[in-house]
Amino acid sequence: MKIGIIGLKNSGKTTVFNALTGLNAEITTYTSTKAEPNLGIVEVIDDRLTKLAEMYEQEKAVYAHIEFMDFIGFSEHITESEIFSSSFMTLAKTADAIAVVVRNFESDIFTDTLSPIRDIETIESELIISDFIIAEKRLEKIELSKKRGIKDAQLLLEEKVIRKAIENLNNSIPLRDLSLNNEEEMAIRGFQFISQKPVMIILNSKESNFHQNESLIQEIGRKYKVIEFAGKFEMELNNLSTEEAVEFMEDMNIKESARKRLTKFAYELLGYISFFTVGKDEVRAWTIIRGTEAVEAAGKIHTDMERGFIRAECFTFDELIEAGSEKHLREKGFFRLEGKKYIVKDGDLLKIRFNV
Repeated sequence: MKIGIIGLKNSGKTTVFNALTGLNAEITTYTSTKAEPNLGIVEVIDDRLTKLAEMYEQEKAVYAHIEFMDFIGFSEHITESEIFSSSFMTLAKTADAIAVVVRNFESDIFTDTLSPIRDIETIESELIISDFIIAEKRLEKIELSKKRGIKDAQLLLEEKVIRKAIENLNNSIPLRDLSLNNEEEMAIRGFQFISQKPVMIILNSKESNFHQNESLIQEIGRKYKVIEFAGKFEMELNNLSTEEAVEFMEDMNIKESARKRLTKFAYELLGYISFFTVGKDEVRAWTIIRGTEAVEAAGKIHTDMERGFIRAECFTFDELIEAGSEKHLREKGFFRLEGKKYIVKDGDLLKIRFNV
């Protein structure tokens, strides 16, 4: 999973990035013009997988991971009407979701009034404008192809969807709010429109006003998934011992680390779940979209397993814990054989029978 972290200058993007990754990327007043983002890959620590490693006496537990991309590059000749450079837009297309960090703290470096809602609207507007430009250019190419006599069904379908997209964008509606069927979705998937990507809002509050923004969170939540961080405070926790960090978190009524909270939040936003496998040398977590069939889940492990899929041996983590061991689980009748169309559940343990 890749999450792109964006926001207006000095909103605390890199502070949040450091809190999530435990890295120490440089935090400065926003003057950098480089296009490359800060990158950080973190493990999705799942207590269930840790327990499985103990039960199966495996030294190696392979957790899922999230790649965070902290975009800090603006074009060299940025104008007041531009927020993001074309280089940013190219890189952001690789993200599965966009995390928008919005400032919820005062500082002497700001001359404008504090308004997280305004900042969200500003960023959304720029994403819409970027997609509008891409869609318009594509429509021009389609028109040119039609003049040359190319009018196949796929091109006409693409034209229909692009025109629908332009209408939405022209009305300041992001493409994630555009209703498309599977065929229409496939027709424009290659463009990776940024306003089509799932968006989460990270409200970056000061330590002094953290947990005091319920009405603001409710207002943002009418349109977006939103989570509140005390970015600077949570970044500084990385420099403390585990015991000290827990103590300070308790003082702030923070029950879990920023990384764990955002991981759960991102999985919910994207509709992701985890299933597990136990091999000779490791236990491993695999991330799939909720509703994935067993044969497709097998393909996540290896393409040969999908191609030669026969059956999936299956039981759940909770069933295993209840039984106490795999032997007792089989005796209690929890062990199942499932076919290709079985919908994999969160916490399933799968062993794929296949023949290639």
